[in-house]
Amino acid sequence: MKKFINDPGDVVADALLGVAAAHPQLRVDHDHKIILRGDSPRPGKVGIISGGGSGHEPLHGGFVGVGMLDAACAGEVFTSPVPEPILTATKLVDGGAGVLHVVKNYTGDVMNFEMAAELAAAETGVDVASVVTDDDVAVQDSTWTAGRRGVGVTVLLEKIAGAAAEEGRSLTEVADVARRVNEQGRSMGVALTSCTVPAAGRPTFDLGPDDFELGVGIHGEPGRERRPMASAAEIAEMMVEPILADLPFRTGDAVIALVNGLGGTPLLELYIMFHEVDRILSAHGISIARSLVGNFITSLDMAGSSVTLLKADAEFLKLWDAPVNTPALRWGV
Repeated sequence: MKKFINDPGDVVADALLGVAAAHPQLRVDHDHKIILRGDSPRPGKVGIISGGGSGHEPLHGGFVGVGMLDAACAGEVFTSPVPEPILTATKLVDGGAGVLHVVKNYTGDVMNFEMAAELAAAETGVDVASVVTDDDVAVQDSTWTAGRRGVGVTVLLEKIAGAAAEEGRSLTEVADVARRVNEQGRSMGVALTSCTVPAAGRPTFDLGPDDFELGVGIHGEPGRERRPMASAAEIAEMMVEPILADLPFRTGDAVIALVNGLGGTPLLELYIMFHEVDRILSAHGISIARSLVGNFITSLDMAGSSVTLLKADAEFLKLWDAPVNTPALRWGV
């Protein structure tokens, strides 16, 4: 294992020291491993927090800032944060309008966020709403989940719900927008290699030099099947067609399209994949209204890609285009 680390047990703590140094507009609670907006709490604004295991950067800490999250809780690598930091973050971002928890559908995340929400209500009376993302069409019930996994839609949801909160909408309204995003979005990923968790020091799973994993999870969970390596065009078909069939998407739809890298794939290849996705969608009479290409929800050093498509109505596009200023996403400011 060759990685830019010191002690494998300190990778999250050391990374948060780097976040604090690189982004002085944010606040970092190192004791609880929380990244916060520097101006939180904002009186009268719904606070939005998310979090999960580290190793998926820039998710979630890279999306803390104006127009997205108010706080992100960082667990150890591929391990959910425990309830205490989630509770602390909930209290720190509460500006009197309530707090929205954005939770990816993994058993530990769901359980710990639920517990933190109950404690927040009991201890402080803060109004907490939760939205669970479950957009992965690859498998139903996985190693880490009951039901579908929460993946790329989480990024789009945090942007759109964050813009709604920035407008001053109520907790009910922000949560409703977030749920609609989850309902209207679908994702699928593939892995060309495994990832290596620093504490383990070896690949999470074995994948032959001539194979890829179709429908892989962001922790290296098994997908639909293992297949012989194919062209970008063929792999794009294997990802996009199941997404289109699942909702289903229809001729005339416009979408926000995310082609995401899993950490070890060059941007050159991601743009090749985006071209293939655009080609497939065009053949179905579906237009791309907005696009995002790059590493946004990763799996450490895994080579691979995922595709997320969100049906885009006028409200979603307005909120998508609203200003955002975070370490990983910035426009309109």
